[in-house]
Amino acid sequence: MRGEASRMADRVSRDSLAPRLRDTGEDAWRIGNELFSITNVLDHNVRLERALTDPSRPVADKVTVLKALLGDVAHPMTMEIMTDLVDRKWSRARDIANAVEDFGVDAMMYYSDATDTTLKVSVELAKLHSALLTLPVLRSKLYDATVPAEARVKLLDSVLEDSGLNKVTKRLAEHATCNLRGRRYLSTIQWLINKYSRHMGESMITVTTATPLTDEQIHKLIDIYSAKVGRRVHINSVVDPTVLGGMRIQVGDEVTDNTVVAQLQKLQRTVKAQA
Repeated sequence: MRGEASRMADRVSRDSLAPRLRDTGEDAWRIGNELFSITNVLDHNVRLERALTDPSRPVADKVTVLKALLGDVAHPMTMEIMTDLVDRKWSRARDIANAVEDFGVDAMMYYSDATDTTLKVSVELAKLHSALLTLPVLRSKLYDATVPAEARVKLLDSVLEDSGLNKVTKRLAEHATCNLRGRRYLSTIQWLINKYSRHMGESMITVTTATPLTDEQIHKLIDIYSAKVGRRVHINSVVDPTVLGGMRIQVGDEVTDNTVVAQLQKLQRTVKAQA
């Protein structure tokens, strides 16, 4: 969990630079990729993180370190973002990498906006999440830290090769396995789904069922939860045969579990308690 100084630094930096990042249009693709690469470098170099977040070190020195790291090949907006971040105070050195990753995702979302593919990427991420729920072996390999990152990415690319996914969806999926950042693969995909949902001004409602929802069910859920939360919602339909039947509905941190497997588990607990 980030400290207050880091949360403030991240929020203020992203709010102040969001308009400029958005205005880069299709260049945001390049910027996002550069920021993901920098995130990976920072995650594997504690000394560099400390050098860029040391409050006693002059900002000019930190910028010199950045220039040595990025050279002349980085997009000017990438350099502007990094310069802004090293000028801020951080609770922990490693929090700067979190902020760089946040900016990277923001850049990918702005590229999606510029290419009119934001909704498509959001839907594809949700479908990827749902598909991986039924592939536990593949899922575990995608966040196996004992396997080289290159091998994990190669495995993912082989699975997605003929999927027809948007290039942003594929890049985000690759980032999630290339740089694990201490997270499970599906957790990162869900995090990305939520970010896209908020970006579109919607609330994400995750509905888990044993079989796919019908269009009628989806529209009914949209109407019900849009009225309940006071704004448009997006239904992330997750198919998980292990729930057997019924629905598990998650709104933020609130979960309503009316699946058959949940009812059976409740019954088992009741029987054990009475035994």
